[in-house]
Amino acid sequence: MEPILRKTSRASLLQLLFFLLSITQLFDLTKSSTEIISRFQQYLRINTAQPYPNYSQSTQFIVSQAKTLGLESETIEFVKAKPVVLLKWPGKTPNLPSILLNSHTDVVPAEHHKWVHPPFQAHLDQDGNLFARGSQDMKCVGLQYLEAIRGLKESGFKPDRTVYLSFVPDEEIGGHDGAERFAESDKFQSMNVGIVLDEGLASPDENYRVFYAERCPWWLVIKATGAPGHGSKLYDNSAMENLLKSIESIRRFRAAQFDMVKAGLKAEGEVVSVNMVFLKAGTPSPTGFVMNLQPSEAEAGFDIRVPPTTDPEYLEKRLAEEWAPSSRNMTFQLGQFKQKVPVHDKFGKPAVTATDNSNPWYSLLEEAVKKADGKVGKPEIFPASTDARYFRHRGLPAIGFSPMANTPILLHDHNEFLNQAEYLKGIKIYESIIKTYASFIGYSRDEESRAEL
Repeated sequence: MEPILRKTSRASLLQLLFFLLSITQLFDLTKSSTEIISRFQQYLRINTAQPYPNYSQSTQFIVSQAKTLGLESETIEFVKAKPVVLLKWPGKTPNLPSILLNSHTDVVPAEHHKWVHPPFQAHLDQDGNLFARGSQDMKCVGLQYLEAIRGLKESGFKPDRTVYLSFVPDEEIGGHDGAERFAESDKFQSMNVGIVLDEGLASPDENYRVFYAERCPWWLVIKATGAPGHGSKLYDNSAMENLLKSIESIRRFRAAQFDMVKAGLKAEGEVVSVNMVFLKAGTPSPTGFVMNLQPSEAEAGFDIRVPPTTDPEYLEKRLAEEWAPSSRNMTFQLGQFKQKVPVHDKFGKPAVTATDNSNPWYSLLEEAVKKADGKVGKPEIFPASTDARYFRHRGLPAIGFSPMANTPILLHDHNEFLNQAEYLKGIKIYESIIKTYASFIGYSRDEESRAEL
């Protein structure tokens, strides 16, 4: 009887030890998660909204995080007061092409009175939703990169390839003084980058969205002129009449493109989108506008997004001959574009990243996401534009990816939020991707070969 009691006591003691160990591990995990979310909130509370982003504070925060992780850091200003923060995790085989994890530090402005919580307070509600401007676009990704590296370093992992992290300014206003200058710099050339990861979009379902190309922005202003006249007079070719004819022509084109999306024939990123963003006409008066005078000039602005599969010459011809013909007193010229990004790379090829067997980086990403219990949807063309276009323009493969599943798309919207559980899961996804990429040694091409991607 006594041996049985001793055996039972030993079993109970072991159960108690396992229980205490589990409690300790759970406490450590909870503490770690709390610290991770706290760092995310610190970053979100830095107001980097355009047009007056606090880049000084965001730079200090990023560099301080790099120091805690033992990463090399360098701050470069291609344009004064617009810092590119570059971090480096050296690889064991530095001659292999490196990995670049890119994110932007600026965010779009927020209408504070239309938010349920202040946009730069980083409020965490009882459901675990973290409300803040930049929670989806894209401060989440920048911090997830860092937290993933933190986890990999704590596990003892050492990369074969060098891993770079770039935190760039001004993406929300075109990226010309940030990623564009960075991609064109001697510094970037010296980094021997083989693959770039940049931002994607949230996914309302369980599949993460992956982007291999994007629509390029053509920001267009067209102008109509005509003789002024009395508000009661009917005559041909007034400025307003000519502009309205152009607007109607553009509206019909937009409707035809949108119909293909609504019918399921094409995805949003595969059509040319055209949206009128301003209309300017009329003669101002102290009380508003002069109502009995037809204006001699009228302007309209359009945000046009062009996928890389579109023939740009055909579209430009349509603009000049149909949407703003000189025969209708339209003074439109192609030089009036405020922004016009090419749809082809510098080698004259469509600016797309292959998603077939010719590009191992894509299949490696798919495998890494699956290893971390994630699912990848069908690769897409990004409907808007990101800094990835500047790297694709150089012929480099660039993949847009933000691990946010089961999340409404709220970038640039009121009440932008990301659930903390989804944020934490995304860190594990990036751990898997970075580990897979940094351990891959079977791919080493020079720039000319990479351009074929």
